Amino acid sequence: MLSLLRKLPSAHALFVFEAAARCGNFTRAAQDLYVSQPAVSRMLSKMEERLGVRLFERLNSGMELTEYGRILFAGVADGLGRIDRAMEEIEAKKTGAETVTLSVSTAFATHWLMPRMHQLTKAFPHVELRFQLIPAMLNGPLGDVDIGIRYYRDDQLGAGVRVVAPEILVPICSRSYESRTDSPTDASARGDTLIDLDGNEREWHRQFLARRKWSEVACSILSFSDYSVVVQAAISGQGVALGWLASVAYWLANGVLVPAENISETTERFFCLVSRQDTLRPVLSQIVDWLEREMMSDMEQIDEMYPELEIASAVRSLRTSEQSLGVK
Repeated sequence: MLSLLRKLPSAHALFVFEAAARCGNFTRAAQDLYVSQPAVSRMLSKMEERLGVRLFERLNSGMELTEYGRILFAGVADGLGRIDRAMEEIEAKKTGAETVTLSVSTAFATHWLMPRMHQLTKAFPHVELRFQLIPAMLNGPLGDVDIGIRYYRDDQLGAGVRVVAPEILVPICSRSYESRTDSPTDASARGDTLIDLDGNEREWHRQFLARRKWSEVACSILSFSDYSVVVQAAISGQGVALGWLASVAYWLANGVLVPAENISETTERFFCLVSRQDTLRPVLSQIVDWLEREMMSDMEQIDEMYPELEIASAVRSLRTSEQSLGVK
């Protein structure tokens, strides 16, 4: 430890470096630390001088870490993360409360977690829940959170990953929309409004339209950049959307949404609960079990309501293949 102190202008330098590397910008790092931008710049210059290497490349468009900077950032981020978790553990032991951070999509939080938030908090009354909300597709690394929802392929599975279900896609709409389109009275009423996610592959449109009674009529498109808005538009009867079953399972199981057609697609990815460690502290293991039970309950209910979707068959197929995937 004394050797480390001799290599740094001060212990505070580690916090300054971590903020600058994480933010990718000295000004934003200064705002994070409630200090001036020149103070950040001076501290990092002293740090580079003490280490004898450049940690950042100053570019016209901003800055980026050098190879030395990336090595240091990996170590600092890991070390500070461990310190933060240790302090949280101390606080939990002192107060009897534990903090758990969940990394989920905005759609999953809005349309699956929020309707049952009361049950979750009732099941874990001594847990303070924090949420990292991600608007994009959940297929990246977990980061510095306790539990994450991710869609992984079989080559991404490993320690700390629990496969819950296959990724299943179903075209969805509200009951009011489906009843309105069942019996159109004139040409203007024919054709579907398709609610799309920006950048989403539209192959599902062709498969879906081929099954509709009036597929020869041109459809209209509503496109949104956030999937939670896509689902909300479907709930409010604006048209048909592609439903990621894990996100819309609650509304399907409770009849708020219905399959626009009794067709489904099982992809090569899996709906997974991911943690930072293979061995979880008890409360994390209990929350993971709770999330899995609730999801499986939804899947079973949907399979009973719409057996043509073959949800149970897809889940059974996954279970029989888990050994070959190396998943416990």
